[in-house]
Amino acid sequence: MLVYGRNVAKEILKNNQKVYKIMIEENFNDKEINSLIENSNIKVEHLSKRDFFKFDKFSHQGIILDIEEFLYANIESFLNIEDAKVVILDHLEDPHNLGAIIRTSEAAGIDGIIIPKDRSVEVNSTVMKTSAGALNHVSISQVTNLREAIKELKENGFWIIGTDMENSVDYKELDYSGKIAIVIGSEGKGMSDIIKKECDFIASIPMHGKVNSLNASVAAAIMIYEAIRNRK
Repeated sequence: MLVYGRNVAKEILKNNQKVYKIMIEENFNDKEINSLIENSNIKVEHLSKRDFFKFDKFSHQGIILDIEEFLYANIESFLNIEDAKVVILDHLEDPHNLGAIIRTSEAAGIDGIIIPKDRSVEVNSTVMKTSAGALNHVSISQVTNLREAIKELKENGFWIIGTDMENSVDYKELDYSGKIAIVIGSEGKGMSDIIKKECDFIASIPMHGKVNSLNASVAAAIMIYEAIRNRK
């Protein structure tokens, strides 16, 4: 997998992730990254500005890393965590939203994120860059069947809190103690009916303006920090 940009490059090199090759632009002058590269045993390819032109749409900042594919965690890795807080993404499609949610989850101390394999964004270079290095510190499980994953969480003591404006209660009125999984719906359709039926509670974030919905990553951040606030 190719990843682009200086911040993600620093995070990967500092954490000694598997890197197959580094491509850097001639006269690349980031002293910290250059030092990390010098202290590694990674193949480096120097490219001219013309050679880098084909990568310009990725905002590469003069450096590209060819790394191993992202390794997803097993859902069992956070089933038995005491008072675990988990985020479930119901067929999110925008990699920027996924990256932002990963970043928020890492900052808040979320124990895991669950995403479906089909019809959903997966971890890619855009997600890695948007997460600003947080991807290396968050467990993400990719499951074949989201409904079955939720049932497994329930069997292990999790309460499932969905997010929707209809037939819901104010998100601040819910009890987030114990094991909690927060479901965030897709950007266009929200939660699917089949997932909504599996939720124990449906929470809504009050809207006082003319816009009746929030960006998925913003809604996730509000819900995540409310859950974490209740943990303390």
